[in-house]
Amino acid sequence: MLKRVFLAPDPGRTRLRFAARAVLGIGLAVTGCGLAGHSLTGAVTGGLAALLALFTVTDATVRGQAVTTALLPAVGLPVLAAAAALHEHPVARGLAFLAVVGAGVYARRWGPRGHSLGVFAFMTFFVAQFLRSGPEQLPELYAAVVLSVLTASLVRFGLWCYERRTPPPAPAVPAGERGLARATTRQAVQATAAAGFALVVGQLVSGDRWYWAVGATWWIFVNTTSRGETLLRGFRRILGTVLGIALGLVVAVPVAGSAVPTAVLVAVCVFGIFYSAAVSYTWMMLSVTLLAELLYGLLGLLDPALLAVRLAETGVGALGALLAVVLVLPITTHATTDAWIQRALRCVHDCTAEATARLAGASCDPAPRVAELELLLGRVRLSVAPLVHPFNPVRARKLRARRVLALLDDCAREIRGLAAVAADPEASRDVRLAAACRRVQAAVEALTEGRADPVTAPAGRPQSAEPALAHLHGLEMALAELAKPLRGPSGSPLVGA
Repeated sequence: MLKRVFLAPDPGRTRLRFAARAVLGIGLAVTGCGLAGHSLTGAVTGGLAALLALFTVTDATVRGQAVTTALLPAVGLPVLAAAAALHEHPVARGLAFLAVVGAGVYARRWGPRGHSLGVFAFMTFFVAQFLRSGPEQLPELYAAVVLSVLTASLVRFGLWCYERRTPPPAPAVPAGERGLARATTRQAVQATAAAGFALVVGQLVSGDRWYWAVGATWWIFVNTTSRGETLLRGFRRILGTVLGIALGLVVAVPVAGSAVPTAVLVAVCVFGIFYSAAVSYTWMMLSVTLLAELLYGLLGLLDPALLAVRLAETGVGALGALLAVVLVLPITTHATTDAWIQRALRCVHDCTAEATARLAGASCDPAPRVAELELLLGRVRLSVAPLVHPFNPVRARKLRARRVLALLDDCAREIRGLAAVAADPEASRDVRLAAACRRVQAAVEALTEGRADPVTAPAGRPQSAEPALAHLHGLEMALAELAKPLRGPSGSPLVGA
């Protein structure tokens, strides 16, 4: 697990910069709150606002990121007011929290901006429960949120804006039909039902810390689509929480209340959250759990009994998510995985066409399509993760899923090579490229349209000195080999319904 986090590829040191910038931005935000005379409650609220502004905003362009960041207080401050006003009214407070959960998940249908605003709204309500904020604290909390979002923006878009090149659009959830046939609608219903279960059972476990169960449910649903993804994420959340609690007993409990060592450890936790988020949800949850323990230490509330309550509430939240995805409008792993693989294959088709057109003298640039393919393959890996997990008992499907991922990686490698050749102005304009491109496009169409006719593999890799032809031939071979694991020995899909 350590190897997966610290030895995972980090092209351009993106994860390292992401984490280092977060430590700087959140540190400056908390410092600003302190200089403004805010209490510990205000500083914690401001730090969380800065963390979310730096972590959740993922629009495709820097301008879009700036707009979303500017909208965060517009969504969060009214939610914070409602949470504070309803603090002494448990029933109304619970209903309002469930409404925020449902709306936050449903907002995913509007892409990265909707997702970011939904997360910010939920966490604003959550932090009001965490800090037990009342209406009398609202002016200070409002000022802390605005100041911290501004500080985070200054760091992200001014002091350390490494996203000056516009990245490709992040892939959205595959579109479905209207109403309950739409994935985001079904997930909103699932999340609300799961949060309702977590709220009620969480109250029975602890009348003071019930919101931990709701928070566990919420974060299990974030960035998941299918039943399998959600169940796997729930398992990883519990594992990360257990490891974080164990580490907290050794690290957080001894330093509870000590400002300087706590501040250093909080910075380490923030770095861990941002650095591990893209590669290990378990490690991210370990860092989040330790961060929460350190904050409770500053508030003078940390003890081993509290950690036991956190573990129990996390289990309640995970159970709620499990029951919801299995019993309430389930979204099958097959449907989600198939949709992402189809999108990746169509992107292979488009990449091939644009690279070949570039070689023929057209002015098009295949590079954005290649970057889009990388994002789509990342989403395929996330969707297929439940199938290749060591705990998956169905060995045949596990092997097929691994074969599909390996062949899709082969496709991506050949596409990258083809695009690199196409970018060379001295590259050959071999007339055989058009025929090879047509064969690749036909192979993709056979796979995506579910035609019964088999995709035939080429006889062997040609010993041609023409690099573009070699890449196209390798692409043909990978696509031909994909047909078998995608359809199975008897035409069955990769995963069961």
